[in-house]
Amino acid sequence: MKIKIIQLFVVSVLVSFYTKVSFAQDVHFSQASNSPLTLNPALAGANNATQVIVNYRTQWKSVATPYNTFAASFDMRLNENARQKKGIFAIGLNLYKDQAGDLKLATTNANLNLAYHLIIDRKSTIGGGIYAGFGQRSISTTNGKWASQYNGDYYDANIQSGESVFANKINYFDVGTGFVYTYRGTENYMTSNNQKDFNVGFAIYHLNKPDYSFMSANNEQLYMRFSGFANAVIGISNSRNSLMPAIYFQRQKTATEFLFGTYWRYQIQEASRVTGFNKGSYLSIGAFYRTNDAFVAKAMFEMFDYSVGFAYDINVSSLTGASNARGGFELFLKYGLAKKNGATRSRI
Repeated sequence: MKIKIIQLFVVSVLVSFYTKVSFAQDVHFSQASNSPLTLNPALAGANNATQVIVNYRTQWKSVATPYNTFAASFDMRLNENARQKKGIFAIGLNLYKDQAGDLKLATTNANLNLAYHLIIDRKSTIGGGIYAGFGQRSISTTNGKWASQYNGDYYDANIQSGESVFANKINYFDVGTGFVYTYRGTENYMTSNNQKDFNVGFAIYHLNKPDYSFMSANNEQLYMRFSGFANAVIGISNSRNSLMPAIYFQRQKTATEFLFGTYWRYQIQEASRVTGFNKGSYLSIGAFYRTNDAFVAKAMFEMFDYSVGFAYDINVSSLTGASNARGGFELFLKYGLAKKNGATRSRI
């Protein structure tokens, strides 16, 4: 009996530690490039004329009450059909809700994005973006189990916890900015497959560091999050194969995330050269690693303007004993209508 109590105590401590870390961090997705506006606000309009993405993530189901994250984003170019344009104006909308643990700690955000991409030449742009929006943080203490309710042998729900909160809901205003460079190389027809596409960007979220505390006013801030990334699509000449390497870096106060790896992409059907109606189809399989946390297995299928993908985190952190290596499952659905810049070189 004592061994079981000790085991439960250790698991509780580990879960509490990871819960506190999750309180201090923003939501994140292992398929970061398919949640673009949580990665960099300047990605609005950077790669597609119109783009709609829905994301879902659940994690720690094997340890405690699952943490669930739902997100949706929309972005589009405003002057896609303008002739001789020197730049691309774009707007975006990003929504997400994250709920964690027995206390139902929930964060809900709605952000409006504005971006402008200066056309350097027919293959590359450099852009900047900003976002502004509102967020809400809420908590329910009804199902809480506190250390003060442990009587020395077991948890006793009849013991008063003595815990209180300043407010169950907090509303806040949020702003941030980012920059991105985009390069689109030659076409990826199967006869050559010499595609070279690159994205590099850096962003800062929560520039105003809004108040984020349930305990008292101005007791806790939502710290700025620094986000950097680089990803690419590199065709292997005269084959159906491509590599899609990527690196993502996030830092928020003392919490750091470093995710890297690559997809292997196979071209099932070639895109049509003349009409453009057939955008081709692809199957991709990826392997990534988030340092000190998880190996991430990914798969993605693309057909015409639609994509679907999933990822699974295999936990390798100090929580492995409780999680049995089971981390998180993730799914996304995407519609992306891509068009070329189609403009002449502008002067800087």
